[in-house]
Amino acid sequence: MPLFSKHMHTSLKSLALLALTATVVSAQSAAPAPAEVVTVDAKLPDYAVSSGVSGNLNSVGSDTLNNLMTFWSEAFKGKYPNVNIQVEGKGSGTAPVALTSGAAQVGPMSREMKSSEVAAFAGKFGHKPTKIAVAIDALAVFVHKDNPVKGLSLSQVDGIFSSTRKRGGQDIATWGDAKLTGAFAGKTISAFGRNSASGTYGFFKENALKNGDYKSSVKEQPGSSSVVQGVSADIAAVGYSGIGYKTSGVIALPLATSEGSPFVAPSYENCLNGTYPLARYLYVYVNKAPGKDMDKLTSEFITFVLSKQGQEITVKDGYYPLPADVAAEGRASLKYYNAE
Repeated sequence: MPLFSKHMHTSLKSLALLALTATVVSAQSAAPAPAEVVTVDAKLPDYAVSSGVSGNLNSVGSDTLNNLMTFWSEAFKGKYPNVNIQVEGKGSGTAPVALTSGAAQVGPMSREMKSSEVAAFAGKFGHKPTKIAVAIDALAVFVHKDNPVKGLSLSQVDGIFSSTRKRGGQDIATWGDAKLTGAFAGKTISAFGRNSASGTYGFFKENALKNGDYKSSVKEQPGSSSVVQGVSADIAAVGYSGIGYKTSGVIALPLATSEGSPFVAPSYENCLNGTYPLARYLYVYVNKAPGKDMDKLTSEFITFVLSKQGQEITVKDGYYPLPADVAAEGRASLKYYNAE
């Protein structure tokens, strides 16, 4: 599903304009190129320290967002010494339960909540949880740095990871099946993925595999970093995870939406303009009652995340920053409840 779809109120048209004006330098998507230089939207506001902010804030949820939540928390605590923040990142599936039970005020997720998760929360509190986009991710398909493959189509990705191949392609067991020649042709592909508690597992299943079944041979990992470590240690491996976990030992492959289509790199520019097929928002969910402002601590933390300083941390962690218009929607959602 496209990154900028019905999930956010901002229209596709306005986001296309944002893409044209985004401050980003990158090369054309299909060719290997120097790393793009990503900077935050100049229209993002500076964070202003507020008085009376103290207490304990608990964050439970996404592993994809775990490092970023930790960096945001450290920077926020630097501004508010009387604040204590605990961050736990065991998978997006743990966030709805923690929010519903009251064990966490912040629930980071790399996917949207399922209708059943929203219903369980609403059944307890009488209102839906509030979803706030906090970063952009190019969910990446990684290979070993010495793998000569130039890119993969989504049909090939499906053939590597799925037993049901709903994209209609062939089963791919070796790199020769993926059209590599020479020494790599006979190498058996070793596929790494996430476990079912992961939002990334669910997003990849829905968007790359068209809700097909994973092969039993996919090596399920408890965290994103272990996926990337597995790929970097095996020259014939492939795996998927958030772009923020990229290391020098792996390559994030350009992807094509169909056979014969141009390969599109997982760059910020291509996430903004909608051409990279596995672009997504990363979210935090909070308990925001209708007609009431958020509690001071949670509100200030989210406000910091959506500020210029917060989004600069996003870039440093390897993810992509929000356009100012999307960040403004998040800040507005702290002040009123949207019943959609």
